[in-house]
This record gives sequence, structure tokens and C-alpha cells, in this order.
Amino acid sequence: MTDTTPRPLILGSTSPYRRELLARLRLPFEVAAPDVDETPQAGEAPRDLACRLALAKARAVAARHPAAVVIGSDQVADLGGRPLGKPGTHERAVAQLRQMRGRTVVFQTAVAVVCQATGFAEADLAPVRVKFRDLTDDEIETYLRAETPYDCAGSAKSEGLGIALLESIENDDPTALVGLPLIRTVRLLRAAGLPLLAAGARP
Repeated sequence: MTDTTPRPLILGSTSPYRRELLARLRLPFEVAAPDVDETPQAGEAPRDLACRLALAKARAVAARHPAAVVIGSDQVADLGGRPLGKPGTHERAVAQLRQMRGRTVVFQTAVAVVCQATGFAEADLAPVRVKFRDLTDDEIETYLRAETPYDCAGSAKSEGLGIALLESIENDDPTALVGLPLIRTVRLLRAAGLPLLAAGARP
């Protein structure tokens, strides 16, 4: 007899931004910390780093919850082929924004879905091209004091005051810049066998 019980869904991330985005799909889910080393490998391109870490996070959580469908995601700011991660401190955030002012940065946002029980494992990438204004030091300080975006890749918190830093955004998955590309996430969840917009789904 075929088991039609829906598999539990787990977000392999403690990011409040990703949690809020995934909640838009109105699917019940749990959250688990992936505990993955995010150190870039020597010569690793930002897009490759984002995809590798998204898969590593999903696999780390799936290893502890083999029956679940697990989402992993990662974002790396790509400045001319050089990765910019989360600044962690005010001083590093200032340095990042000074480097990015007047330039185009590609935020490489990757999402992966893994289910150990079924052997499903797939990742997708949603690059976002962002043109920064030629910011003054005073503007940078005002923004950082207001938002403290030290847990955001490239110090860019576009869903808040960070939108004032930008001249333009180019992408095809509108939530990618915030940290979880939902269009791609939905595609991967459906491919993994998790129904969305199906009869009986949460309203």
C-alpha cells in the first residue's frame, strides 16, 4: 500500500528573513540550524559557493531528519567575482558598502531541496543584479545605525532602509534578494513531491 502521508517540511536555516518568506507559502514547517562551515574554498566563485552551501545546509539537516523534505539556502554578494559575506561588525559593513558604492553587485542566492528518504537533492540559483548609488560616508553611517544589517550578505537589507542605497534591481524571482527565491523554491518542492495549491492544503 502506498504511503500518502505528506512528508514534514523543514527550513534548514535560522534566518528570520527566510522564515518569514517561507511562511508565505502557507505550508506547515519547522526550523532547524544546519551547523555548516561557510568558509569559501580556495578560488571558489561566489555562485558556486552559494550553491554548495545551500546543498550542504539542506543535507546536514536531512541527515538528522531523513523522512523530511529540507530546504537549504545561501546568499553571497558577488563583487567582480569576489565573494562578500555577512559583515558581522560595523567596521566591516562600512568597508563593504564603501567598496560597493557606485558599482553593480550580483547577489547570488541559491536554494536547495533535499529528501534523504527518496534520494531527492537539487539546487537552483537566482542571481540578482543590484546597482548601488554613489553613497557618501554619512549615508552609509546613517543606514548602518538604523538597520544594523550585520547578518546580511554584503550589508544590504533591501526590505528595510537599504532600498535607499540602490539605483536599480534586476532579477526574475522577486524574493531572492531578501534571501529565499520563492519561485525556485516552489519548483523544487513540487519536484520533491510536496504539493502546493492542492486540495486540502493549508488555506
